[in-house]
Amino acid sequence: MDEVEVVVAHSERATLRVGEVFLKVDADPTRLDAEVEAMALAPVPTPQVLWCTPPVLATAAVRGTTLGRLGGPSTGPAAGWAAAGAAIRQLHDAPLPPRLGRAGRSIATLSAELDAECDLLVANGLLPADLVTRNRRVAEAALRPWPPAFTHGDLQIAHVFVEADEVSGIIDWSEAGRGDALYDLATFTLGHEEHLDDVLAGYGADVDRDVIRAWWSVRSLLAVRWLIEHGFDADAPGCEIDVLRAHM
Repeated sequence: MDEVEVVVAHSERATLRVGEVFLKVDADPTRLDAEVEAMALAPVPTPQVLWCTPPVLATAAVRGTTLGRLGGPSTGPAAGWAAAGAAIRQLHDAPLPPRLGRAGRSIATLSAELDAECDLLVANGLLPADLVTRNRRVAEAALRPWPPAFTHGDLQIAHVFVEADEVSGIIDWSEAGRGDALYDLATFTLGHEEHLDDVLAGYGADVDRDVIRAWWSVRSLLAVRWLIEHGFDADAPGCEIDVLRAHM
């Protein structure tokens, strides 16, 4: 008999695995609608949708393994990282989806959100002021006009599966939509800068590495307080606070 495995759980959503079926429970049903829509439009391998009855989405497990995890060693070869880069480029070159995704926030909105979060990080004693100030400066390079692309919006390394050096599936599309392509590249390589060259080799386009590094700072600054409040360790080796320290 299959056991119920809690993959991730917090106040906004939870994902359970029962055998070869994943059940995502989301407090916001519009995210489930966005996820199903994005997977139908994406030109890359995605999980098979078994059924969707908000607040629950059921999908089949995908083959393969991830290339590593945030805060842990990378487990895949360079060819696997390059294959991921090629799949990301295929997504970014696809026709634009109708929705604006997480990677598509306006410069003004993102800047205001970032400033407010930086103030809270310092005021609550979660991070030293000099660390926050330095990374807020680095983050400024991401706050520029960008050509819209079909973005995943939460392309963590744990969301991309590879088998035989080919991408076999990309999961968790609830934040997908029109956005900045470099946000996806930065999210995927967060904490694994040593594989950025491999990913970009597969991606096959010139990109501004300073913008990718700026997105590392943005994502980490915006994530630290949420992670701490939801019981995650943002200060584990190789995780978000380490990424911020690397810019000092």
